[in-house]
Amino acid sequence: MKFTLQHTDIKSKARAGILETAHGNIQTPIFMPVGTVGSVKTVHQEELKTRVKAQIILGNTYHLFLRPGTDILQKAGGLHKFMNWDRPILTDSGGYQIFSLSGRRKITEEGAKFQNHINGSYHLFTPENVMDIQRQIGGDIIMAFDECPPYPSDEKYATRSMHLTHRWLQRCITHFNKSEGLYGYEQALFPIVQGSTYPHLRKQSAEFIASQNCFGNAIGGLSVGEPAEMMYEMCAMVCDILPVEKPRYLMGVGTPINIIENISLGIDMFDCVMPTRNARNGMLFTQHGIINIRNKKWENDFNAIDETLMPEYSKAYLRHLFIAEEMLAKQIASIHNLSFYLWLVNEARAKIIDGTFTEWKAAMIPKLGHRL
Repeated sequence: MKFTLQHTDIKSKARAGILETAHGNIQTPIFMPVGTVGSVKTVHQEELKTRVKAQIILGNTYHLFLRPGTDILQKAGGLHKFMNWDRPILTDSGGYQIFSLSGRRKITEEGAKFQNHINGSYHLFTPENVMDIQRQIGGDIIMAFDECPPYPSDEKYATRSMHLTHRWLQRCITHFNKSEGLYGYEQALFPIVQGSTYPHLRKQSAEFIASQNCFGNAIGGLSVGEPAEMMYEMCAMVCDILPVEKPRYLMGVGTPINIIENISLGIDMFDCVMPTRNARNGMLFTQHGIINIRNKKWENDFNAIDETLMPEYSKAYLRHLFIAEEMLAKQIASIHNLSFYLWLVNEARAKIIDGTFTEWKAAMIPKLGHRL
């Protein structure tokens, strides 16, 4: 596995690179569709390849551990074979999902004990068994087990949580280095910077994570309710500390504007459920602005949803499908939104390479937030 930084924008810190894995190369900056339980909701794997042009997808350790379970995944030869996906996969550690189970989990030095949201059974995630679970799932990139503090968090809690994440990381690294992949290819471990919205904690965490010398690094605990400007402040500070030559992954972010702004700060990798979740509710992201396709104003609009990405269906037709509650509505909208996100990061990459990223960003930002 190898990361090569190809270009850096001269007017910002935006970067273009190549991340080489056993399942193919990834051109950065990149957006990763979220495949929670071995599927990107409403989107067939072939459509992910041919229409969306996804280069890598994300699998959720928590959800895959519960269903179908790691025994089945290992018998299948790993998640790639189980879901018939021959391109790279990144798996998260389950830390964010456990954070979401605020009333059903207890965090100790050993790990996180949580109650299964499906049937109420109890389980324990530790840094060690989360590494084992991700070995069984078989992601090309796997994440360290961390605690994601809520926003807002008081400084005492955020400090305690950050140090716990650091101790867990050292246990993850020790256990990861003792084990080997199960399916004959290399897996890379990314640690996660925490520290809530406290600049001195983010600085301390970024320095600690950088010192561990892992293949790449991630930034967690953002896009959990804090103002966007605070997110950008934290990312700018962390990117100034994390090694230039290693990929940087901002977890769970975000809107198209969030993505462009964070690319300009030096982030290489993104994931978020927003494009598919919003699509299923009728919200479309386009290069001209945001569309609520359920609005009556689209009832007689026979222009294409997007002349480049979705030319074959009109806004009127997609609105009709949503009003009629046809399942095809969610499929078309999800394919469109994911295609747009991949188009957006690919355009950003092209502008970084040709030296016009800053001007392009300035022109795009007002359009992306505009409600059509």
